[in-house]
Amino acid sequence: MKKILFILLFLISSSFAEVINQYPSQELVDSEIKIIDIRTLGEWRETGLLKDAIPLTFFDIFGNYNIPVFMAKLRSHVKEGEKFAIICHVGNRTAMLADYLDKEQNMQVINLLGGMDYAQKKGLKTVPYVAE
Repeated sequence: MKKILFILLFLISSSFAEVINQYPSQELVDSEIKIIDIRTLGEWRETGLLKDAIPLTFFDIFGNYNIPVFMAKLRSHVKEGEKFAIICHVGNRTAMLADYLDKEQNMQVINLLGGMDYAQKKGLKTVPYVAE
C-alpha cells in the first residue's frame, strides 16, 4: 500500500518537477557534489560504489521504505540548501525519490539517469562497499 501511495504522489507531482536529470559522469564524481547511493546492501556489495558516494538505502529488498527514517539519515549527510545527487541501479527508484525530495522536501536534487548500470557501462570506477 505504501508503494502505491508513493507512486501516486510521484505521478501527481511529476508534471511540476524541477529536478535536474543528468547521466553520471566522471566530472560529477570528481566534483564536490555529494552522491547518495539509494540501492540495497546487496547491490552495494555486488558492484561497489562510485568514489565517495554515501550508501543510504531507500527501498529495502521487499520494496518497502520508511520516509521519516530515510529523511533523518539523509539530513545527517546533506545540509539544508545543498545540491546533491542520487543514484540507484538503473534510475527508476531515483526518478520517484528525486521528485519527492524536490517537491515535498524542497531539496536541490540531481537524479542520475541510468544509475550504476549506466555508470559502469561508461567505465566510471567503483570502490568496494565497506560496512560502516
